[in-house]
Amino acid sequence: MYNILICDDEKTIRSALRIYLTSEGYTVFEAENGAEALAIAEKEDIHLVLLDIMMPVMDGITAMTKLRETSNVPIILLTAKSEDTDKVLGLNVGADDYVTKPFNPVELLARVRSQLRRYLNLGGSSVKASQITVGGVSLDDDAKSVTVDGDPITLTPREYEILRFLMQNVGTVFSPKEIYRRVWGEEPYGAEGAVAVHIRHLREKMEINPAEPRYIKVVWGQGYKMEGKK
Repeated sequence: MYNILICDDEKTIRSALRIYLTSEGYTVFEAENGAEALAIAEKEDIHLVLLDIMMPVMDGITAMTKLRETSNVPIILLTAKSEDTDKVLGLNVGADDYVTKPFNPVELLARVRSQLRRYLNLGGSSVKASQITVGGVSLDDDAKSVTVDGDPITLTPREYEILRFLMQNVGTVFSPKEIYRRVWGEEPYGAEGAVAVHIRHLREKMEINPAEPRYIKVVWGQGYKMEGKK
């Protein structure tokens, strides 16, 4: 079966999670803080991490950032309702999903299974320098390929270049003029309307509901940005 790392400073939460996960056949490793989690991840073959945000010694965001330097293992954040800002930050810097405490065991296990399925379908392995993952979107610059939730999508060269640029700058808002300047490599001179057309086509290919995009968001009056929420 698969190895799951639980990282939370509350023993009762770790115990509850261990019961849920072992009952499904998963092997569980436990850590009380981010530093312990990193040490375990270095020694063990971990397939998924359940990670608390607020912890002593090393918080979850710091631990996740370090883990993402070497691994694309799925990370599900364990968040409190009061941690919305940290939750968004976590999604932007590498988390794949989140569960709000107190969590529903059925929902938690469903999210674990979903993330493991996506990870294994993508051939879960160490991150390559050419590979970028934001939420459920993965881009392999060597293969010039893109998948969304594990399913391949076909992009035109310009659509691909825009997506790669936004994924390399997650959370940063760029005006249409700046996107045109950075992607086309020339001054827009009124041609930045082409950016809106390409963004619309990207959404149609990437989003379940293009009218309510999960990934490429518009910031009215300012431009576009890439977010990691699934």
